[in-house]
This record gives sequence, C-alpha cells and structure tokens, in this order.
Amino acid sequence: MVPLLSDPWFYAAAVPAVVLVGLSKGGLGGAMALIGVPLMALVVSPVQAAAILLPILVVMDVVSLWTWRGERDPVTLKLMLPAAMLGIGLGWLTAAVVTTGAVRLIVGLVAIAFFARWATQGMATVERPTDHSPARAGFWGIVSGFTSFVAHAGGPPYQVYTLPLGQQPALFVGTSVIFFAVVNAVKLIPYFALGQFDATNVTASLVLMPIAPLATLAGAWIVRRMKPEIFYPLMYGMVLIVGAKLVWDGAFEIWAQP
Repeated sequence: MVPLLSDPWFYAAAVPAVVLVGLSKGGLGGAMALIGVPLMALVVSPVQAAAILLPILVVMDVVSLWTWRGERDPVTLKLMLPAAMLGIGLGWLTAAVVTTGAVRLIVGLVAIAFFARWATQGMATVERPTDHSPARAGFWGIVSGFTSFVAHAGGPPYQVYTLPLGQQPALFVGTSVIFFAVVNAVKLIPYFALGQFDATNVTASLVLMPIAPLATLAGAWIVRRMKPEIFYPLMYGMVLIVGAKLVWDGAFEIWAQP
C-alpha cells in the first residue's frame, strides 16, 4: 500500500475536500472548490494536493457535463475558451517564475472589487444584464486560464465576465461546466509534462474518485431548485468569500517567503 493511503489523517482531510469540491462542481459556486486544496494541504503539500485533485476534477467535469447537458451559451464559450487556452499556455511558460501567492493575492483583490461594484450598484445585475463584449471576454478568458493553471483559481475571473450577463441559473452553470471541463482537460498535459502525476498521486486520486460523482450530483440537485433571485446573490456572496480566502492565502504565502 502507498504509505499515504494508510494515513487516517489523509482521509480526514481529503474526503471532505472532495465532497466540497464536488458540490461546487455541481453548481454551488467556487468558494467550496477553493477549500479543496488548502484542506488537503493540511496533510500533503499544496502542489501534491492540486495534483491529486486534478484527475478527480476531470471526473466531476464528466458528471457535470452529463447533468447539465443541453444548457450552454455558445457565445460565451466561443469568446472565452480560445482565450483561456492562451492563458494556460502563458501559465505553463511562466510556471518557474510566477509565484502562486502573488497570483492568489491579485485574483482575490479583483474578486472583492467585483463584489463591491455589484453591491454598490444596488445588487441589480439580474434585472439589468450586460451584453457580450469580445474584448472583455477575451481578457477575462486569458486571466481565467492563467490563474486556473497557476493557482487553481480560474473561477473568479470567469465570473467577473459571466455573472453580469444575468443568465438563468441552469444556463450559467451549464456554460461554466463546459468551460472548466475543457480547461481542466487541457491542464492535464502540462501537469503531466511537469511530472505531477507520479504513482502515489494517481493512486490517491483513484481511491478518492468514487466520491466525486455523488457530490457533484448533489450540488446539481440543489442548484436546479434555486430561483434566480436566490442563485445570483449566493453566487456573488461566493465570489466575496473566494476573494477574501485568496487574499488571505496569497498574502500569507508572500509574507512567509524567505
């Protein structure tokens, strides 16, 4: 047996992490997904935690794609996905020089500013949706792909562009599911090239894999029963929580550097 898999503390951290990430992948927002790596990092390194979770994320994406099939906004995907691929490439090229702490701090500040802008406008995004903008979609797509690769924090930049569109909850979730399914699948290539998928990590992923579909389906079940007037405040609240957590983690990581 891989030594890691005989450690009860690994399961105490990893099982709740996978459940929370699965609920998020089902449509309940990015805050719970963001807890996954830090929670597992209590027992393994953050890099190893991210490597163990990535194959599980891909399985969750497959379940989400089936669950939310037929729900997608082709315009959002057409505008943002090519840009996200560019962002992943930039993340790969700069992996040796870009610190995850700095990325988390910047993304967290952007997320908090985005929430503050929504709050000061009377929380009326659903009633006054914005139109698509190729320039904004391209910019936030690149940022989302880059931050997803570097720090598994692609959600806030994606939501900065998509939440103001005011889509119905099912359409919003279904589109985001396709977007991040493609992003996570593409990320497998550079992660493999960087040597993140050794025998220990892959074995740990396989052991935790059965939890993934159940948690993802549970998240989708909850979201399908939400009205827009509940869904959107919840999503913006999640953005604020994610932003605060990223700022905290990023600042701590930068401060702790020698």
